[in-house]
Amino acid sequence: MKKRIFRSTALLVVLAMAVTFLFSFLFLYSKLETNMKQRVDQEAAYLASAVNELGAESLETGLADQLSGRITLIDEAGNVLFDSYEDAAEMDNHANRPEVQEALATGSGNADRYSDTYAKRSYYAAIRLNDGQILRVGDTMDSVYAVLFPGLFAVLFLLAILLGISFAIIGRTTSRLLKPLDEVDLDHPLEHVEYEEMIPFLRRIHEQQQQLKQQLAEMDLQQQEYRAITENMNDGLIVTNRHRVLSINHAAQRIFAIRPEECMGQDIIVVNRNQQLKEVLDGALSGSTTIRRMEMNDIIYELHGTPVAQKEQIMGAVIFIMDVTEKKQLEDMRQEFSANVSHELKTPLMSISGYAELLKEGMVKPEDQREFAARIYQEAARLTTLVQDIIRLSKLEDEQFQPEKETIDLYEMSKEIIETLQPIANHRHISLSFTGQRLTIVGVRQIVYEMLYNLCENAVNYNKDDGNVILSCEQVENGVCWKVTDTGIGIPQAEQERVFERFYRVDKSHSRATGGTGLGLSIVKHGAQLHGAVITLESRPGAGTMVSLLFSSK
Repeated sequence: MKKRIFRSTALLVVLAMAVTFLFSFLFLYSKLETNMKQRVDQEAAYLASAVNELGAESLETGLADQLSGRITLIDEAGNVLFDSYEDAAEMDNHANRPEVQEALATGSGNADRYSDTYAKRSYYAAIRLNDGQILRVGDTMDSVYAVLFPGLFAVLFLLAILLGISFAIIGRTTSRLLKPLDEVDLDHPLEHVEYEEMIPFLRRIHEQQQQLKQQLAEMDLQQQEYRAITENMNDGLIVTNRHRVLSINHAAQRIFAIRPEECMGQDIIVVNRNQQLKEVLDGALSGSTTIRRMEMNDIIYELHGTPVAQKEQIMGAVIFIMDVTEKKQLEDMRQEFSANVSHELKTPLMSISGYAELLKEGMVKPEDQREFAARIYQEAARLTTLVQDIIRLSKLEDEQFQPEKETIDLYEMSKEIIETLQPIANHRHISLSFTGQRLTIVGVRQIVYEMLYNLCENAVNYNKDDGNVILSCEQVENGVCWKVTDTGIGIPQAEQERVFERFYRVDKSHSRATGGTGLGLSIVKHGAQLHGAVITLESRPGAGTMVSLLFSSK
């Protein structure tokens, strides 16, 4: 802007000085020319009057020397009789000269003539004398170019000085004019305004600045919200356009073991060369939602690729990476559970069906019918127990299951369980006893009873003859600890983590002999989760097992 103002002002000054000089020169030149013509006319009139009185001889006696112009006396035929500059005898006839012709016709005449050769301008004034002769007075002055050229360099030098001074003044003035603009405080544009003409402009800047600040604040808030959401997600998130990665959150960086500076702005192949990841991206960029599963470091991830479209044109894709290892394990567990349930139900049903068919066909001796009926009853009871355990386990796994809790006396419940199991223990000469304090917890009575009963029943069923089962209850720092210890067959170290799984049996033949369903410890585990209790298992093969339940006091 400063250069533009400087150039415009400088050009205006140059034009103004040039035009002023030209018109001034032409005016002065015109004035000189007018003065010369007036002087010649006056001299011609004065000389004509003198010659009329004194005669033509007075021109040669010194009258002509008194005037600065050229004096010529011409007869009526155009012959030159006298000339103050040249020999009259050698001069051409002047009858055809305009001023002479005009003087012969009207009494006076004048004419301008320009000489290209000498760059001179001449003016002649002619007056007819009383005797009919023509007296002509003429004078010459330089042409415009002849007057201008000799002083041109001096004029240009003067103009250059004036222009230099003008340019300096223009530059300084321009800087002074623009200084308030350069020093405008854009953060507070309406403060210290130098020019009133700038107020509407600065007010508009202020309004736009406020709008911009508000938009930036909103964008910053949205960006912070986006970062807070994406960076605290447990699932990975990758945002990419058609060619490069635009965003990748912490979870995705952790999954693919990559830093953001290594992949931002790069092709997604830099993130990972996994084929499933590439297929998800290609599918999303083609316009369809694509789902794939991949396995990395023994973890199963599910990839969801969703296209991002703008004006019906696919601009990029959003890829979610979710850890579905637990989901896959649950699916496998459901399948295994369904298979186990089918198998466990099929075994007693086939036994019942087989025994009943033998009785129906009359293939059982009358003395054996009672034994077959007992077997049918035993298998039916086993089937009923299995179904009841499955129903209990299903309730415990239901997240919506919220049974009513009450205060439970663990001492009384343990004594009740001992009385129930005493006949079975006596049959194998196993000692059942309780030691410890009378303590209470808050829980669901039926579920807590099944938990303790299953643990005690296992301690009896998997014990050795003449063994011991000791129940105990004590107050510890973190709550109430209920414990059952036996002198049974024990559990191998490799099997201890799996005994709480559904239908898992360490000794399958022994379990079936004791009528176990394989769901007892699974019910214990889910009941403990419902009550916030911690299960601890310690066991050695041949040396017995100890299982404790720590009920938190919180």
